[in-house]
Amino acid sequence: MARHTATKSSGPRSRALLRAGLTVTAAGAALGIGGVGTAGAVEPAPVGLPSEVATPLGDVDAATPLAALTSAVRHSTAGGLAPAKNLQLDPLANTSVDPLDNAIGTQVADFKPVSTAVATAPIANGGSLSDVPLVGRATGLLPG
Repeated sequence: MARHTATKSSGPRSRALLRAGLTVTAAGAALGIGGVGTAGAVEPAPVGLPSEVATPLGDVDAATPLAALTSAVRHSTAGGLAPAKNLQLDPLANTSVDPLDNAIGTQVADFKPVSTAVATAPIANGGSLSDVPLVGRATGLLPG
């Protein structure tokens, strides 16, 4: 194949793959930094770096870049995770062919009836990740 007929690597498809890879990398970094923020309850060990660093331009506070980085990561993950938290989980929800729309119930004597609808109804009715009974509370910990 001649060089002029070769496909260019900077096409829209490769740019989309690059953006997707960078998004996944940023989400992984955000989860890693989020774990660092929760470790603040334990007394941190002394790092050995001074809180202010002397430079030719003046004293620079060493905590300011870290605070700016955590703020930027928190805001960027909020924009990326909010749509994922509100996305409909079951694409076949509220249709006649939904395989998850299958609740089973029983009642023994005079006891209260027991049914699986409590577990399957949030997803079968077109719910999102934040509507699932146990997982919904955990998604409240995620930004967005």
